[in-house]
Amino acid sequence: MRRITVTALSALAAAVLAAGPAVAAPAPEAASHIPVIFVHGRNAGPGVWGDMTAYFEHHGYSQDRIFAWGYDSSQSTNEVLDGELASYVDEVLTKTGAQQVDLVAHSLGSLPTRWYVKFGGGQQKVAHWVSLAGPNHGTDLAWACAAWDQGCRDMTPGSYVVSHLNRDTETPGPVRYTTFWSACDEQITPAKSTPLSGATNVKTACLKHNDFLSNDEVILGVFATLTG
Repeated sequence: MRRITVTALSALAAAVLAAGPAVAAPAPEAASHIPVIFVHGRNAGPGVWGDMTAYFEHHGYSQDRIFAWGYDSSQSTNEVLDGELASYVDEVLTKTGAQQVDLVAHSLGSLPTRWYVKFGGGQQKVAHWVSLAGPNHGTDLAWACAAWDQGCRDMTPGSYVVSHLNRDTETPGPVRYTTFWSACDEQITPAKSTPLSGATNVKTACLKHNDFLSNDEVILGVFATLTG
């Protein structure tokens, strides 16, 4: 399992971006970017990605290469969301003419995106998979809502979804896997649930769960991961 700090990844991003965050680097042709699909977490929506998508647009991504998938987070990861995400990815590929997409998921969104990659035919269609504060090995906090919410049940340690995702290999296929996690994450318990064997696992500064969506270093790190 490869570990790297946000500081080190920021240095990598600095090499990618000659200008600082306030000054856009020369924008490459839009078609040179793999379309990126952002996937929100539980009880959220596509609007949570405003800060990150704004950064991506400011640094060369055209709007027709940036997508955010909205879904009902109370639905089953493997029985419902996998098929919905697969259809959405295919729509994006048809619309853009691209061969692959990048997936960036926050929190619960890490589970349906991983399921799609591992079991839904996504290994050849996904170039990068990025998890921000994902319950990749489950989170004890999910027991609080598991009685009435399937999404919560899927996030519990040892659930059908979690156990199948981590069986045999946690990072299958040629997809490049990256996780970002914080020791201060109050929603993912234990916090080390997020890192995956075979992924580049980035330990951030002391961030709360939703801080990952707007933190400058995380945004820079995600951008560098997808474009470096």
